Order: sequence, then structure tokens, then C-alpha cells
Amino acid sequence: MTMLADTSPERADPPHDRPPEHRYHLLRAALAAGLSGLDGLEGARLASIARQADKSFDLESLVLGSIEAAEVIIPPGRLDDAVSEVQGRYPDRESFNADLAGNGLDESTLHHALHRELIFDAVMRRVAARRPAVSELDERLFFELHKDRFTQPERRTARHILITINEEFADNRRAVARARIERLADSLGGRAKRFPSLARKHSECPSALDDGRLGTLCRGQLYRTLDAALFDLQEGAVSRPLESELGFHLLWCEKVHRERSAAFSKVRARIRQTLEERAGRNCQKAWIAQLRRADGRRSGSVAAVG
Repeated sequence: MTMLADTSPERADPPHDRPPEHRYHLLRAALAAGLSGLDGLEGARLASIARQADKSFDLESLVLGSIEAAEVIIPPGRLDDAVSEVQGRYPDRESFNADLAGNGLDESTLHHALHRELIFDAVMRRVAARRPAVSELDERLFFELHKDRFTQPERRTARHILITINEEFADNRRAVARARIERLADSLGGRAKRFPSLARKHSECPSALDDGRLGTLCRGQLYRTLDAALFDLQEGAVSRPLESELGFHLLWCEKVHRERSAAFSKVRARIRQTLEERAGRNCQKAWIAQLRRADGRRSGSVAAVG
């Protein structure tokens, strides 16, 4: 559970036909929406939070009414740990209780809400564990169909020298700035080993402090002109003067890292985990749908009798 937020006694009132534990779901929905608590909630925002709380509370109640839930026993120590985890985020017990009260809760209600949550989680884990076993064929098929996930694209390790354009300064007026970058290009004369020292001395980018280092980049991380030039350079080559929104540049392609695909054996464990999690979620969805159909039939029978 997320740490409860300080609120004043003025708060949104829960629906009268809901048990006290519903309040916990209201608070959880508010925190998930980025709010600090339930204080001051009204109108459309309160209605939206209430809908989310109703959905999660009703799902929890449906699961807790199942045969599987009746078989789950939560050890008292586990519940105590859950409560202590929440309480431990407060400086003292008084702050903890005041915050509960400010959000329309008390310690007894929190115990019940957390107990429900622990049973719900335990049941959903059990249902997910019913998933069919993942075979090597499943793993290899996933690998072949999603090879892009396991491919590292081509990258370039680069440095640059920047001369900015600023018409307010004589040395950075456009024509002067271009002449300066061209002199630096001539000074390099294709001798890339001099690039770090020239970047440190002349570049007007903060990267000058690191000898002009830009790091190892994938396509699309630089301005379009620079990006296209960098990925057109051979390893060890220096670009001609280039212009971007910042000014004029020289680029050095220090190293080319070719596209590399991972071997199946290296990613097999990750694929298996992905497939097992997906299969577990599908089991949960199917089981919940079955519960809802059964609940609908029961409701219909009761209505017919009535």
C-alpha cells in the first residue's frame, strides 16, 4: 500500500451502501491518480475516482467469494507485517492514526482491507499458476516473431566541436562562426587524434569539459542534420562543417558499433518469463470471466425467485 497522505477532516464521503473497506479502494484510486488523498474531492473528479474504486472493490469481492478464496489462509504474522509496513512510513503512531482518520479510515478497517487484499493477491497467484507449461517450441517461435526485441541497433561513439551562432557577439555572428569552424576543420586536416584537444580548447558546448564526448548514440538522438552525417561517416572519420539549431559543428565518428542480434540461448530465460506471465494473465482473465458468468446466473435466479 502507498503511504497515506495528510488530509484535513473535510473529505469525500463514501457511498452509504458500501462497507468501510471500500474507503481503502477510494484512497488507493486517488493515490494512483496522483492525488494526495481524498480531501476536497468533488464533482467529476470524485465520480471518476469512485468509479475506479467501485471496479477494484467489486472485482476483489467477486474473487473473495470464490471457492479458491475459501481455501486461502493468511497467517496473522503476514497481516501484521502488511500493517507494520504502512505504519513504518510514519514518524510515530499518532501521525499514522491521524492520517487514517483524515482519510476516513481507522486501524480496524485498514486491517480488514489489507486482509482482503492479501487473499485477493494469493488467489490470483494460484490461478496464474494454472497456466499451461511453456515449451521450447513456444520460446523459439516467440524469438523468431520478435527478433527486433533482441537486436541491438547500430550505434556510433562520437565527439563534436560546437561554435554557436549569436548575432549579439562579434565572435559568434554567423559568418564569423562559420569561418571559425572551417579553420578548425583545416587545422584538424583529417588527423582525428587532435580532435579531443581542439574540442577542449575551442568547443562552446559543455561537452568540451569531456573533450567533446557525446557518448555512444543510436539513430535519432541528435539533430537531424548531425544524425544523418554521423551515421554516414566511416569509423575514425571527421565530418565537414555542419549546421544545426545550435550553431556549427564538427563531428568525429570515433567508433562504429554494428547491429548485433542476441543468440536464442542468451535471451531464452527472458522469453520464458514473458510467456509465463502472459499465460498467467490469460488464465486470470478467463477465470474471472467464468466467475462473472456464474455470478450473473445466480443473480438471475434470485431475481426470478423474487
